[in-house]
Amino acid sequence: MTTPPLIFDRALWRKRLARAARAKDPCDFLAARVADDLAFRLAPIRRSFPRALDLGSPHPAICQALAAPGRLVLRAAPVFEVSGSAPTLVADEEALPFAPESFDLVVSALSLQFANDLPGVFAQARRILAPDGLFLAALIGGQTLSELRFCLAQAQDEIEGGASPRVAPFADLRDLGGLLQRAGLALPVTDCDAFTVRYASAFDLMRDLRAMGATNFLAAGARRPLRRDVALRAAALYAEKFSDPDGRIRASFEIVWTSGWAPHDSQQKPLRPGSAHLPLSAVLGDKSRDA
Repeated sequence: MTTPPLIFDRALWRKRLARAARAKDPCDFLAARVADDLAFRLAPIRRSFPRALDLGSPHPAICQALAAPGRLVLRAAPVFEVSGSAPTLVADEEALPFAPESFDLVVSALSLQFANDLPGVFAQARRILAPDGLFLAALIGGQTLSELRFCLAQAQDEIEGGASPRVAPFADLRDLGGLLQRAGLALPVTDCDAFTVRYASAFDLMRDLRAMGATNFLAAGARRPLRRDVALRAAALYAEKFSDPDGRIRASFEIVWTSGWAPHDSQQKPLRPGSAHLPLSAVLGDKSRDA
């Protein structure tokens, strides 16, 4: 078995999440948006999901959105914190401590984009799902903070003569469906929620990222602090290239949603090749004969 590449320093990530959780003024607009979207996505599904797991979501709003009459919700959090009435344990998404078929619903929000072994996490989610159970995840998408990534790279190149990674590589919408199928999940669906948040300056954006526990923890150079002159140049580039007429800057965010079901005989399946009862010409009309 090949060892996945070490992209993120997850111990450092957990330290920064813990620091953010202790802050008096946390930044939770992303978690609130995802929690609202989660409730909207679950509402039309006519299933009770009596056993639900909040897998690794760093904010308790996700667990709270899962609450429903007759549903037991367990929160597996990346760091210990008081999260309300739901039972909470500290667990690593890459090494889940649950028995097979333990849950009917597994939800993860704003966490799995920082997994070093995302295919392995998907496979473990499949293992702990009961037949016809649902896996639903929201990950930070690849276009998130594209402006900040550009400005930091250019500022480092100008001042230091080369750029080091400062913004994490995020999930690509096109890849997630294939990863779900590879994990053995059926009926995969992916979609994207893209939006823009405006700030007075790049430093206000960076302050929000710090309050989310989302500052740089890439394994390559995560502990090397950003130089002051680089930060100032990056902020100037940001204001020059990505500001609106009123002077406020734009920050792109992208939430990629992906879902899949543990296989079950009741689920729709594709027809076998050659099993159709009508010829293609009957569907397309006589013009198909000329194709």
